[in-house]
Amino acid sequence: MKLRILVGLSGGVDSAVAAYLLKKAGHEVTCGFMRNWDSLANNDTAGNPSLNLEHCSQELDYNDAQLVAQKLGLPLIRVDFIEEYWDDVFTTFLEETKLGNTPNPDILCNRFIKFDKFWEYAKSLGFDWLATGHYARIIEKDGERLLGKAKDLTKDQSYFLVQMPKETLQHVIFPLGEVTKKEVREIALELDLNVATKKDSTGICFIGERHYKEFLTNYLSETEGDIIDIDTLKKVGQHQGVMYYTLGQRHGLNISAHKGPWFVVAKDPETNTLYVGKEASHPWLFSTGAKVSRINWFSKKEDLECMAKFRYRQADIPVSLKWLSEDSLEVTMLQEVSSVTPGQEAVFYLGDEVLGGGKIDVIFKNDIPLRQRLKEKLDAHTL
Repeated sequence: MKLRILVGLSGGVDSAVAAYLLKKAGHEVTCGFMRNWDSLANNDTAGNPSLNLEHCSQELDYNDAQLVAQKLGLPLIRVDFIEEYWDDVFTTFLEETKLGNTPNPDILCNRFIKFDKFWEYAKSLGFDWLATGHYARIIEKDGERLLGKAKDLTKDQSYFLVQMPKETLQHVIFPLGEVTKKEVREIALELDLNVATKKDSTGICFIGERHYKEFLTNYLSETEGDIIDIDTLKKVGQHQGVMYYTLGQRHGLNISAHKGPWFVVAKDPETNTLYVGKEASHPWLFSTGAKVSRINWFSKKEDLECMAKFRYRQADIPVSLKWLSEDSLEVTMLQEVSSVTPGQEAVFYLGDEVLGGGKIDVIFKNDIPLRQRLKEKLDAHTL
């Protein structure tokens, strides 16, 4: 059956090949390029507005998308969601970061922009389907379309898609679900696409590669605080704000005067204190449970045992789920897990099927929240 599809064309090789595969299958395909960030308007050039590399990069991506569309003989439309991205994605990202959490902007971007605003835009133009170059699959089950892992597990991006509205999922196509990255490159080379050897994009969704801390200082004020050895409770250094660090982080601590290596094992945003330990397997890094909120669920809601990822590219972890409310879960890990981080996403799987996921709010070890454990240690030290 011939489908009328709007495919997101980013200027990269994956979306280019996705568009080609849809056209090859005989569908009526239009390409859409999203512009969601304006460096000039948002003043994020670190004190040098003339050196606006991101603005240039975004225009280069658009030029690449134009060349791909021309090569494939497909129409290309350009749409701006700059205001929506700022309000729904970047502002939330900043607010969570201020709280000392480590939010994932790619997940927020997929939730609010690519599979919400972009889909609404597609419908307004009369399209019945939306497609992207994500590595993920649609699983048909009991008359519903559910989210699944990609064939190429080394590139699987289902983790980042977990907050996609369930209604949108019923109208989404992932042409690369059954294709490996190697095959994508080969197809692009055979077609002589200008993006065939283009480097994969990394960094913050639609903002690109940045020095994380330097970029955020354009929006968040720095506040110096102490870096404390969790074992001795002695000061070993100074930081510019706990918001810039994440659990398990090793690099960028600048405490080489004290023999390491050092790893971030706890954060206290209230006192702006960063706690570190000397081992990658430090006991303070390990959790046995978590509370997860802002749940987006594709399957039947029931207490069960399944697998989970608490960060991208992590091996699947066996867990037990207990529903606390319509949008919150208590997660019990069936083995201790390192560096589970508040603000990140917990995603749950049953085989290749993505059940759903949500934001990690609180982490526990033996039923005691991390911050309570920290308070008890500090109270005992002052006795």
